[in-house]
Amino acid sequence: TETKHDQMMKRMIGMLLATLCVAGSLSAQKAEALLDKAAAAYEKSNGIQATFAANVRHEKAGVAESFEGTIRMKGNKFALVTPDMRTWYNGSTQWTYMVRSKEVNLSTPTGDELESTNPLTLLRTYKKKFTASYIGASTAGNGRMADDVALTPRGRSDIARVEVQLERSTSLPARLTVTMKNGMRSVIRISRMQTGVNPPDKTFTFNRADYPGVTEIDLR
Repeated sequence: TETKHDQMMKRMIGMLLATLCVAGSLSAQKAEALLDKAAAAYEKSNGIQATFAANVRHEKAGVAESFEGTIRMKGNKFALVTPDMRTWYNGSTQWTYMVRSKEVNLSTPTGDELESTNPLTLLRTYKKKFTASYIGASTAGNGRMADDVALTPRGRSDIARVEVQLERSTSLPARLTVTMKNGMRSVIRISRMQTGVNPPDKTFTFNRADYPGVTEIDLR
């Protein structure tokens, strides 16, 4: 038979679990509200251009790399420029040009591949595959107040976790941290973002005339 102490402990545990469930629900609601606001801000932006600094580490493979770059985006299209690579995505086909080898790979990327190449795409697609939770308030690199949100995959994914820092004044990302299941971790800090740039569609397509002598490899 249960003692009064046992009954009291059960009630306390039940109350604690209920509190945690409510807190978790509120955390998810707040995180989704912030991400929805960010997605709306992006959709209204009429195209963005951002300058970023990235740090990529893979402890097991002994890989550590830092580089800077720029990205232009509009809708589901983007053009990414880094010192070693150029990437164009027109919504269906992706071209990846390797500077050293002068090769360009044509591919039709999966959702996971797009999200690892350009984590900003998560703003438009996170509800389909991820569970969101609110981490807490923070300060962006430019000193502005921000909020941090975590995304964890619901099903199979090469991504283990994504953390997004959203500036309160613009609702747009200031930092993205992507941790892959293979141990690779990428931290992307956005130092400057312009909205309303409205890049033309040709911005997101590889132009062979700009890269004479390039070797094209079709991986589709």
